[in-house]
Amino acid sequence: MAQVYQYNRENAKRSTKALPLKQAIEDMLDLYKLRSKFNETYIVAYWEKIMGLPISSRTTQIYIQDKKLFVQLDSSPLRNELLMAKSKIVTLINKEVGEDIIEDVIFL
Repeated sequence: MAQVYQYNRENAKRSTKALPLKQAIEDMLDLYKLRSKFNETYIVAYWEKIMGLPISSRTTQIYIQDKKLFVQLDSSPLRNELLMAKSKIVTLINKEVGEDIIEDVIFL
C-alpha cells in the first residue's frame, strides 16, 4: 500500500535560520521518508563507481527489491568470482551509502 504524507503542524513550521542546500535536501528526504529510495537509486546510478569498470561493463541489469540487490551478468566466470565475495560486496555497498540498505546480493 502506498505511503501517504500525513500533515504535521510541527513539520510545517518554517525555520528562520539559513540552511546549506545539502542540509535542506537531507531534511526533505527525511521528512517525506524518501531516504531509502534515494539510496537505492544512488546504488544503481553509481554502480560503476562502487564496483569498478571491469565489473560494471559486464553487468547488463541491476535493480533492488526488498533489500536484495539483483545483478545480471553476462560473464559466468565473473559471476562465480562475485558469488565468493558476496559478503564483501554487501559491506562495500552499505559503506558507500552510509547505512544498511542491502542485505543480500543475487546474481542472475
